[in-house]
Amino acid sequence: MTQIIQTPQKKLKLFAGRSHPDLAEHVAAELGIDLAPTSAYDFANGEMFIRFEESVRGTDAFVLQSHGHDINKWIMEQLIMVDALKRASAKRITVIMPFYGYARQDKKHRGREPITARLMADLFRTAGADRLMAVDLHTSQIQGFFDGPVDHLFALPVLSEYVAENVDLSRVTVVSPDAGRVRVAERWTDVLGTPLAIIHKRRDPDVPNQVKVFEVVGEVKDRVCVVVDDMIDTGGTIVKASDTLFEQGAADVIVTATHGVLSDPATERLKNSRISEVIVTDTLPIAPEKRIDKLTVLPIAPLIAKAISEVFTDGSVTSLFGSPNG
Repeated sequence: MTQIIQTPQKKLKLFAGRSHPDLAEHVAAELGIDLAPTSAYDFANGEMFIRFEESVRGTDAFVLQSHGHDINKWIMEQLIMVDALKRASAKRITVIMPFYGYARQDKKHRGREPITARLMADLFRTAGADRLMAVDLHTSQIQGFFDGPVDHLFALPVLSEYVAENVDLSRVTVVSPDAGRVRVAERWTDVLGTPLAIIHKRRDPDVPNQVKVFEVVGEVKDRVCVVVDDMIDTGGTIVKASDTLFEQGAADVIVTATHGVLSDPATERLKNSRISEVIVTDTLPIAPEKRIDKLTVLPIAPLIAKAISEVFTDGSVTSLFGSPNG
C-alpha cells in the first residue's frame, strides 16, 4: 500500500468515472483513501450529468477513467468531470487514462486523415487538465501532444516479473510483433537476459484490420517465444504472429500486452489459437465471458497508485518506473 500524507494545505482527491469501478476501488485502496463521492447518470438522450458531492476547492484532483468499450461515452464523461473540477476551483487536475483512447492515429499515414491522439490531448487541455497520466502509450511521441506534464507509466515491470517467475528464461526469446515495438522488446531482453526476435509485417492499407506477416528475424526454433505488444484488440495480428513463429519452429508462444481491449472476435481467436497463455493487465475492464482459461490478468493499481503518490508529493515518476525507450 502507498501511504498518502495530507494536510489542510495539501489535499488529494481521487475521482473516478463509471467505466472501470473495480480498478478505481483498487487504486483508492492502494492509496489508503476513499473515492470522492460523485453523482453521475445519463439523461434519456444519452447526455451525462456529473456533480461532485463535496468541496474540491484547492485540492490536487486526480480523475481516473479507462477508455474501454463504449469508448466515446467514457472519454466524454471524463472531459465533463475535468470541466466540473475546473469550475469548482480545484488547484491542479491530473487526468489518468490507463488506456489512452484514439492513440493509434498518432500521425497521418495518408492524406485527409486525422491525428486523433493530438485531438485527445487538445480536448483535455481545453477542458482544464493540467497534467496527463497514461500507461504504455501506443507511441512515445504522444507525450509531446499535450501542453503540460505527461507521466508515461510502463507495465513492463509487472508483466516481466510474472514471466520471470513462471517461465524457464533459458528457453525464452522475446519477440517484437512489428518494428514499432522493437525498442520496448529490447528493454524486455535487458530485464530478462534473453535473445530478441522481430516479426516483419505490413498492414494492407485498403483492408482495415488486416495484417500480412512476412518473416521472422532472429532465432526462434525450439524456443519459448514471448511476444510483447501494447494492446490486443481483435487479436488478428497477434494470432498471425504466433502462427508465423510456430511455422519457424517455435516450441511455444506466450503473448503479453498491457491493454486487453479484446474486441470481438478476439476471445474466440485467442481461444482457438496455439498460443498457450495471454498475459494482460487490468487497465481496461474485461468481461467475465472474455476471461478464457489461457488469459491471465495482472493488477495495474499498485503502479498507478505509486505514480499518483509521486505526483502529489512532487516526487519523480521517471525514477520510479524508468522508460522502455531510454
